[in-house]
Amino acid sequence: MTTSITRPQSDAQLDARFGPVYARIAEGALARERDRVLVHEPIAELTAAGFTALRVPVELGGSGVTLRQFFRQLINLAAADSNIPQALRVHANFVEDQRLADTPAGDAWLRSAVDGVVVGNAITEPGAGSVGGYATRLTANPAGGYLLNGTKFYSTGTLYADQILVAADLDGERVGILVDADAPGVEKVDDWNGFGQRLTASGTTVFTDVAVPADRLLGPGYGNPGATYATSYLQLVQLAGLAGIAQRATDDTIAWVRARTRTFSHAAADLQRHDPLVQQVIGRLSAAAWAAKHAVLAVADVLDQALADRRLHEDLLPEAELAAAHAQLTVIDLVLTATNDLFEVGGASIVDADTRLDRHWRNARTLAVHNPAIQKARAVGDLLLNGAELPYAWNAGSRTPSPSA
Repeated sequence: MTTSITRPQSDAQLDARFGPVYARIAEGALARERDRVLVHEPIAELTAAGFTALRVPVELGGSGVTLRQFFRQLINLAAADSNIPQALRVHANFVEDQRLADTPAGDAWLRSAVDGVVVGNAITEPGAGSVGGYATRLTANPAGGYLLNGTKFYSTGTLYADQILVAADLDGERVGILVDADAPGVEKVDDWNGFGQRLTASGTTVFTDVAVPADRLLGPGYGNPGATYATSYLQLVQLAGLAGIAQRATDDTIAWVRARTRTFSHAAADLQRHDPLVQQVIGRLSAAAWAAKHAVLAVADVLDQALADRRLHEDLLPEAELAAAHAQLTVIDLVLTATNDLFEVGGASIVDADTRLDRHWRNARTLAVHNPAIQKARAVGDLLLNGAELPYAWNAGSRTPSPSA
């Protein structure tokens, strides 16, 4: 069980509290990437330190931080290991849902987050997208409650989770439910085969006659119509990951250049760190990291207002959605360019597999394909030209299940 925080903390206090944790996570990031070691230990350490309860209100045992503070810490965590914020993405959104629910059941789930419960997801499945229904079915259980059957992919974070948020079909309607991650009939497979973000545990989850209590039904599920804060929120988690990658790429490239004693016969200086062209690359890297971070924080400021006082201010959702879209279209280009250009500071030695500097571009490229930017750019253009509404892709449900079920 984590230690309860008795008052909101400043950024400086949060940095002091989590900085050593991030440092330890960063120390092992390269070896985990090389050997495909999943991030069970880092997530356990973060949970014990209270990271997964940062947004839980103080009166319920959490830190009660603002969204700006939370996303600032998420960027710092991503700079240590960008896999982890993505793995905790749905958990963070679930905590936010329970804050907004502001009900006894929701508060019980928030207290469970303080106690270390982590939520993963099983939403997407092969062959099903925003059009059509889910093959995963929730049917009546003769013994009471429901039975869950189906196969999901992109189950990000589920291997690290205690609870799984699942999207299913119930009598022709999309619903969301919570399932115990270790329930009989749940099979979690680490078969995510992407070239980046390899440790997010974004593989397959299979449900075979999994018994689900009736009070674990959340209500309307993923893909149902209606405006929601979660589209911009979930996108912002990915952008925080990109901002963290840019910072780590900057730091790693600076360290690589400083250690170099070789340069080129046609270089402008005897040492690369004195070469003005190399200095330009470092300057651009640093600027990209700074701009990406502050774009994320600017959107977090808007979301802070939209979610103030534990209630949803629906009139601010279009502003939050547009802010997140603008940030997406800016941050992606910044970070992909920066993580590609870093290789200009060196010759063939900079692509040595032991340094794995390529992981920064691979991880950024992988995060960037979530909610493809070409689709978002078109949606923004349609809004500005024709007054069309921006698309909202997520509705987590209006009812909170009991954690005691």
